[in-house]
Order: sequence, then C-alpha cells, then structure tokens
Amino acid sequence: MVGGSKEAVAKVTPALETLAPSADKGWGHVGPVGAGHYVKMVHNGIEYGLMQAYAEGFALMRKREEYNLDLAQIAEIWRYGSVVRSWLLDLTAEALEENQDLEGIAPYVTDSGEGRWTVFEAIDQDLSAPVMTLALLQRLRSREEEGYTEKLLSAMRNKFGGHSIKATQK
Repeated sequence: MVGGSKEAVAKVTPALETLAPSADKGWGHVGPVGAGHYVKMVHNGIEYGLMQAYAEGFALMRKREEYNLDLAQIAEIWRYGSVVRSWLLDLTAEALEENQDLEGIAPYVTDSGEGRWTVFEAIDQDLSAPVMTLALLQRLRSREEEGYTEKLLSAMRNKFGGHSIKATQK
C-alpha cells in the first residue's frame, strides 16, 4: 500500500518486493502521496471489524457450555475450506491452541489510531460504517474498569420497571 509518484515508488520497489510475500503480490502502488497511508487506514478499520466478528463468534460458542466445544479445533476446521478463512483466523487458531481459556489475558484491547481515523473519515464522508465503528467502540469499552455505564443502566431499569439489580460480589 504505497503512495507517491511513479518515480519515487520505482526507487523503493526493490525493497518492497523483498519485504512482500512475492515480487508481484502483497504490495502495490495505490496512488499519489498519501494514498498508501489512506488505504492502510481503511485496511485497519476492516481489520477491527473482522477481529470483532471472530471474537464474538468464538465467545458465543464458548458460552454454549453443554456442547463442550473445542474452540482450537473449530478454528483449525475453519482455516481450511471455509469462507471465513484468513490470516486472522490462523492467528486465532494459534492463540486458542496455546491458551483456549485465555488465562492471564486482561479484557483490555488497545488501538493504534487507524481505526479511529477510519471512523472519523467515514463520518467526514457522510458514509455509514457501523461494523468498523462498533468494533472501535468495543475496544474503548474494554478499557472501562468500573462499568459505570452498565451500573447506571441497571439502576434506570430498576427505577422504571422494578427490574432486579444484580449486586456486586465482595
């Protein structure tokens, strides 16, 4: 995902061909200066959505305890011959094989900024991008240690409908 003049890109082509999976695959001159960064930004926004979808799907299967699903096995099955196969799935399969219960991993997801930029760009372009936006918001939500939002929602439901409130564990 390289932007720049043809002359500038020609100067760095040998390095790009060396770094890419092959000389003619995995990289490309996508337009003028700035275009490469822009395409990479959109790429990362898509990545956020894909990662969120995988995480939600595996969480759903894990929650169905009576099936006792082997998530690492399922990831391996999906890696071959499935429409959802991808390098992200390969990495997911590897992570699940190493630590299916994800012990020792905090439920906190960082972001490097490209997803935010993608969402801001969608808004600036008056374009709906709900999957990428929600994926970014989910990352932000993972950082909320106290969960004040959910506590207040529970309190509101109790006030208007008498719905029960689950007490915190001490």
